[in-house]
Amino acid sequence: MLSLLRRLVAGAVISGLILSLAGCGTLFYPERKGQLQGRIDPGVAIADGLGLLLFIIPGVIAYAVDFSNNTIYLPGSGDASIDSVHYDGHLDGTSLAALIETRTGRDIEAGNPPVVERVETLDQAFSRIEFDRGDAMDS
Repeated sequence: MLSLLRRLVAGAVISGLILSLAGCGTLFYPERKGQLQGRIDPGVAIADGLGLLLFIIPGVIAYAVDFSNNTIYLPGSGDASIDSVHYDGHLDGTSLAALIETRTGRDIEAGNPPVVERVETLDQAFSRIEFDRGDAMDS
């Protein structure tokens, strides 16, 4: 009877240590790995804090794992905001460049309008970006 109790306690302690070593955010939300830093998720922080209450070392390791994987942070909204501008009159390259400069503070060349190309796959888009980077590096 005592041997069975020891095995159960040892198994529970080992399981607890293994789970806390992995980090709660990494276990709960593996899709958050590698995301940008933002607001800290209180649920994950509290779960990691429970590791600190039980055992100091596993709790510290859980925090370190979650911070290094960025799984302790809440996901961003992912929404892009569009600022619409109403313009009355004829919009040529020069007036468009002036409008963009006043709205963004960045000077663009009015004589070189941006070229928009359609690609069929993501691989084509990546290869086009790499090709354009190579051209920019050469010049």
